[in-house]
Amino acid sequence: MISRIDLRGDALPEGPALRDLLPRADFDVQAALEKVRPICEAVHHRGDAALIDFAERFDGVRLESVRVPVQALAEALEALDPAVRAALEESIRRARLVHREQRRSTHTTQVVPGGSVTEKWVPVERVGLYAPGGRSVYPSSVIMNVVPAQEAGVESIALASPAQAEFAGLPHPTILAACALLGVDEVYAAGGATAVAMFAYGTESCPPANMVTGPGNIWVAAAKRYFTGKIGIDAEAGPTEIAVLADDTADPVHVASDLISQAEHDPLAAAVLVTDSVELADAVAKELEPQVAATKHVEDRIRPALEGKQSAIVLVDGIEEGLRVVDAYGAEHLEIQTADAARVADRVRNAGAIFIGPWAPVSLGDYAAGSNHVLPTGGCACHSSGLSVQSFLRGIHIVDYTKDALAEVAHHVVTLAEAEDLPAHGAAVKARFGWKVPTSK
Repeated sequence: MISRIDLRGDALPEGPALRDLLPRADFDVQAALEKVRPICEAVHHRGDAALIDFAERFDGVRLESVRVPVQALAEALEALDPAVRAALEESIRRARLVHREQRRSTHTTQVVPGGSVTEKWVPVERVGLYAPGGRSVYPSSVIMNVVPAQEAGVESIALASPAQAEFAGLPHPTILAACALLGVDEVYAAGGATAVAMFAYGTESCPPANMVTGPGNIWVAAAKRYFTGKIGIDAEAGPTEIAVLADDTADPVHVASDLISQAEHDPLAAAVLVTDSVELADAVAKELEPQVAATKHVEDRIRPALEGKQSAIVLVDGIEEGLRVVDAYGAEHLEIQTADAARVADRVRNAGAIFIGPWAPVSLGDYAAGSNHVLPTGGCACHSSGLSVQSFLRGIHIVDYTKDALAEVAHHVVTLAEAEDLPAHGAAVKARFGWKVPTSK
């Protein structure tokens, strides 16, 4: 069901050569870009009418309005299963605890007497958040996007999720209920690239946003790339992935169940086990069969994901080599199931989120750890981090110098301006001192 890659015996290569040996899904955003271009431009020129036409084309339902009535949010919350409501409320509570601690405060550095630089943190004014609604419903993604935006102080928050024919063109009622719990009442029935275009350009119903965040399929990723530079984005999220670094202390039942849990997202989902134990590898491979047979979504998601080129059991000589492999892979989710797992986890450099030991599965992080599950994929964890309060903040430097403080450093400014052949830069300083630059004291 799952292939093996044997990296034992020979010295592991460095950098890209090692990354090239590791499994990864095909995810060609550039090719998808050309397909979303006309969709985005149709929304640009035709606004709500284009959104309604695309909902009929892609979601199989003709909308009367793209904006979801506020009453529909209240009704969805009222009809929500009490157990689901309690779980969502606890997820929100824990997420707020973690994200509230990420807030940044204004800080002033006194560089010299009379000269200071203050950094203040200002939230973006308006964000458009996306909650997918294809193979599954993701109220958890509503929480993971809304909570950090709210804790950052964003004043205007809108959310989009695909129209559902089953629910008369509204997004899934659990999505609407989650919005109601969070106090978000600006919700749109729009999916994929059309939702990103709606937020980027604005329409009759939806004012444009400064930033768009949230996971999605390749069309969402392509639309984000299309609008890069016009709006802020969090990331071009690719297929979800899990890597498990494990030794012979790991429980194969746990490892197999965690690989399967990620595979059920999508046929392109990646499930990777890195281990120095052939016995564990054999036991996990054996354990996959009965667990897969006992669950849902087998033929359309789990089996294609586990059998795909993006999933594998990777054999290494030891945990040191395993650490090099997982750092090269840069997993969205990385579980450490080894002896002294906390110490091993502390040495990891590249991961979207790290889960330590047998009692911190990725599923916990998806819903109720308090951490954020909107994370970098496709190896982007080597340079990017997951969604957080900081994603919605901008640091602005405020420079405040007196005449004496400028005079003290003026000759350096002029010297560097002339070294860069930008004499007007120096002249802007000279003009303040009668064109004669003070000498240093």
